[in-house]
Amino acid sequence: MSDELKPVIEALIFASPDPLTPKMLFKLLESEPKEDVEAALEALKRDYERPGGLQLVEVAGGYQIVTKPELHEWVRRLFHERTTQRLSVQALETLAVIAYRQPVTAVEITEIRGVNTSGVLNTLLERHLVKIVGRKAVVGRPFMYATTREFLIRFGLNDISDLPRVQDMVDALGLEAPILVEQNLGEDELPLDEPDEDVEAGAVDVDAAPESAPGTGTSGPDGPAG
Repeated sequence: MSDELKPVIEALIFASPDPLTPKMLFKLLESEPKEDVEAALEALKRDYERPGGLQLVEVAGGYQIVTKPELHEWVRRLFHERTTQRLSVQALETLAVIAYRQPVTAVEITEIRGVNTSGVLNTLLERHLVKIVGRKAVVGRPFMYATTREFLIRFGLNDISDLPRVQDMVDALGLEAPILVEQNLGEDELPLDEPDEDVEAGAVDVDAAPESAPGTGTSGPDGPAG
């Protein structure tokens, strides 16, 4: 039965605009035994271990079929006419601080970066890369910010615990000052789960960070631009 379900699952994952979660997969195939769906999914994963131009990846708690990172430059030729608005260095620094320190307030971000971040925060909110998850219980009750599911998708992460080491992130983004390393963040200090709050998944055009997306094959930093 798994052989019959395998192409169905493959088609569903490929057609889904967002990572297809196991919960959604079971709902779509509710007429089929759950164990058969799981077996078919595992068989599909093994199929995509073969050499080829596509891969099946786990992103943001779901599955996507994407082009392989090493083929990024080839696929870019197909979209050479596409213009993109990349994140600035300031936005990338702010996003990195939020990712490793979340939930964090604007004041705390400013203290770490040493510059006002209000404009940058608005940009990240507009692109659905960060969200407001509540207010901190201090004087003024400032908003607290955290990353979104869209952030996980764009950076090719399954969950927050998949974030690279701080030094690797600094090196990948090409930051001039190791603003995160100076905070002496250890792996035991990293948040293991994204704050529980649904966020609307939207098409956000961000090419300044590592990612793999269906049909585009983009994977690997292009370097920030202002």
